[in-house]
Amino acid sequence: MSTPVLSPITGNIWKLEVEDGATVAAGDEILIMESMKMEIPVEAPVAGVCRFSVTEGANVQEGDLLATIG
Repeated sequence: MSTPVLSPITGNIWKLEVEDGATVAAGDEILIMESMKMEIPVEAPVAGVCRFSVTEGANVQEGDLLATIG
């Protein structure tokens, strides 16, 4: 079962902090978003394999799927 990671804000994907397919622990920072010149870290809610649904530079809306952890 995969756990979705949703965008907490409208902004863009500034940097992916782990490789697609990497194993992460709950609380690990998986990417950094940018909105209004502020950096917003996004953490893995659970442990597992991270699969991104976005790329660096992508614009996203609040609630968009960023990744799944499973």
